[in-house]
Amino acid sequence: MTWSFSLGRLLGSELRVHVTFLLLLAWVGFAAYSAGGLPAAIDNLIFVLALFACVVAHEFGHALMARRYGIKTPDITLLPIGGLARLERMPEKPMQEVYVALAGPAVNIVIWIVLVALGAGTPFETFAQIDSPGTGLLDRLAYINLLLAAFNMIPAFPMDGGRVFRALLCLRMDRVKATRLAAIGGQIVAIGLGFLGLSTANPILVLIAVFVFIAANAESQDVALRSAARRVLARDAMITEFHALSPSDTLSTAAQAVIHTTQHEFPVLEDDPGLLGFVTRDRLFAALASDQPRSTSALSVMDADIPSVALTTGLEEVLEHLHKGAPAIAVVTHGGRMVGYITRENIGELMVIQGR
Repeated sequence: MTWSFSLGRLLGSELRVHVTFLLLLAWVGFAAYSAGGLPAAIDNLIFVLALFACVVAHEFGHALMARRYGIKTPDITLLPIGGLARLERMPEKPMQEVYVALAGPAVNIVIWIVLVALGAGTPFETFAQIDSPGTGLLDRLAYINLLLAAFNMIPAFPMDGGRVFRALLCLRMDRVKATRLAAIGGQIVAIGLGFLGLSTANPILVLIAVFVFIAANAESQDVALRSAARRVLARDAMITEFHALSPSDTLSTAAQAVIHTTQHEFPVLEDDPGLLGFVTRDRLFAALASDQPRSTSALSVMDADIPSVALTTGLEEVLEHLHKGAPAIAVVTHGGRMVGYITRENIGELMVIQGR
């Protein structure tokens, strides 16, 4: 995720913070300071940081449960609307997905139990005074963890409750149809949350509604794409007619290639053994915008970390490589010669042409 920076690694995952989260802290601190001075600002900031520590624990609940099924979580990002654990993939066995989805809210329930054992109370009045410094920190944290567990179990895909709903549907129908139904349900709930957020002037709730609506549709499309990809090989999707750069080409040469072709990615090939890497249009534009001399070698902006697959590799494996951030996937012969490449764009075009 762009506009985020790393805080380090924890339990095998990189913990990242989005810059908008820092804006949230600044806004909370300023609002509290304006209302109650420095003590109120400090109290509210401590509460928000403790709250997001619980959110991080929630996301690690998902990550550690997913690890039991061989699924890694490269990173967890803190956002103003909560946390986002980026799993390499979701488990496709329904009950495994149920356990992964429930692990997050279960962590919040455990935190609530621990806080109650430490003397926290959760009377109903706490809800109305959740942001009041007069309410004890432990009481507020106990209540907010109950709210997090309950809120995340709303059956709005792709929230935790929505994932449980999709997994249960998968017990009775195929995954693509189950995801489509869960996504429609999630978008309906998102519209309701959006209206509630607008009527109560709650911007966070509106942001959550927008996120759920967009993410539900995106994941539904992704599941459909992966299902179709299982029946397609790399040789069926690869681009075979392309303009290539040589190791001696400059930024100026690459810029001319962008003008005279419709390509967004340009393989850099040498006579033997073949592919050195790819120069992408985005990297090239960034270099030109930074006023680098146009006589600079195009190799200076080349991405050399390009995965390669065989002609008979399934397209689902290609999608996994693209999901990890590669700009393109090289398709090579047994001798290592590149005969084509695959991008997200041409996979999408293939699916449209095939009517997926």
